[in-house]
Amino acid sequence: MATITVLLGCSVLLNLLLFVSMYSHGGWEPSWTRTAAAEAESVASISCSGHGRAFLDGSILDGEPVCECNPCYGGPHCSVFLPECVADADSGDPMFLEPFWVKHAARSTIVVPGWHRMSYEFNDGSLVSKELDAQIRRLHAAVGNAVTDGRFIVFGGGATQLLHAAVHALSATNHPLSPSRVVASTPYYPVYREQTEFFNSQDYKFEGDTSLYNNGRFSQGNFVELVTSPNNPDGKLKKAVLQGPSVKTIHDLAYYWPHYTPVPAPADEDLMIFTLSKLTGHGGSRFGWAIIKDEAVYQRMLTYMTLSTYGVPRETQLRVLKLLKVAIEIEGKEMFNFGYQTMSNRWRKLSKTMSKSKRFSIQELEPQRCSFSQKLRKPTPAFAWLKCEREEDKDCNAVLNSNNITGRDGSLFGAESRYVRLSLVKSEDDFDLLLRRMGMLVSRENDDSGDRINGILPQNETIGKYLPSARINDSHEWDSVTCRWPLEELATHLLAR
Repeated sequence: MATITVLLGCSVLLNLLLFVSMYSHGGWEPSWTRTAAAEAESVASISCSGHGRAFLDGSILDGEPVCECNPCYGGPHCSVFLPECVADADSGDPMFLEPFWVKHAARSTIVVPGWHRMSYEFNDGSLVSKELDAQIRRLHAAVGNAVTDGRFIVFGGGATQLLHAAVHALSATNHPLSPSRVVASTPYYPVYREQTEFFNSQDYKFEGDTSLYNNGRFSQGNFVELVTSPNNPDGKLKKAVLQGPSVKTIHDLAYYWPHYTPVPAPADEDLMIFTLSKLTGHGGSRFGWAIIKDEAVYQRMLTYMTLSTYGVPRETQLRVLKLLKVAIEIEGKEMFNFGYQTMSNRWRKLSKTMSKSKRFSIQELEPQRCSFSQKLRKPTPAFAWLKCEREEDKDCNAVLNSNNITGRDGSLFGAESRYVRLSLVKSEDDFDLLLRRMGMLVSRENDDSGDRINGILPQNETIGKYLPSARINDSHEWDSVTCRWPLEELATHLLAR
């Protein structure tokens, strides 16, 4: 016993000596994260007037990080509003979740040392973090939006890469003289058509709207149907249209999360695709995953990923693991509640504005019971599917463009140009400007009948006394970013005087 005690004592002493030796000769130091943390916090402390961000990998001027301003803001500190700026509601960049991650910076931060997972593969020879795979399964179980038991999971560079991998996997067995017909129900996500046509494979060909093949006239050949639920652009929960042994289905569930839609039940489909960008807002991390029932399809998708990118970067997988832990470990599922409250508030404001219009309309979706919140909820989709109701407004996007608003033309979704998709998931600055511009556009619907502000008061400075917050242009029109002030609001202020 004494001998064992002596040996243990020697072992501890030897380890201590090694530690002291390494520390004193420039080896490992327990404080090696301090410099990285100090650098990150220094950049994060730059406010950019609340209308931008400074980043570690951003530009440097005079040794200091430069603010990257939100759209429509400029100046060294993003404090200058650009009044002629276009309200850009085109892209689906999900920046609305940024305030949540700012609040939870400590919980969601990771440190990546230079030696982190330099190998091509994990120790087991795979390209997939087993812990991240497990965390994704825990996430879906907690939210209740997808069945993962007994399924295979493939990682990809966002939903975009996975969608093409899935089309490839489901078409790979077809004869080259009989390519699969890739179809989707109108209005459909434009990438389905654009990507399929771009790769120009002999195994598959985009054939347009599913309804063309749902009447029995086209019974020949194999089909790959893309089903988006909730749908992009109109937010509807959708199901597959085509049935039968010659039909394979890809379920794009990018928006099947509680902040966009009530989740009535877990999706239980053969092939389901999700993306981090619409879950946490981290579009720049380029991460998505597919949940697959059939092992042969899984293997074909895995081969596609291996040959195209040799897997998702280890740094991305590490960051996603951290983000998902935050998403499901905070008491009360705070991220989902924050996302829902933000989107619900935006829809309430937009719906109130659009309810005053006869020229424009947006989609109406029925409330459903959400199993996640255990409440009856109205959908709060990522996009408003706006329609120009006037007969002469055949190009709705042109109508918006003329008023410094840009959306995505309905023709890109296989629909009429009378429709425009407006993104509601961008930053608060973006949404506020969109709402302001749409409000002014709606308020001017009666311009043709003479209800205009022009000429009511002769002097700009006189008007300015009554409405000091308004900006006046040379034609005496109320200029809230190049728009006129509503007549009834001016009258209210004048009567109040």
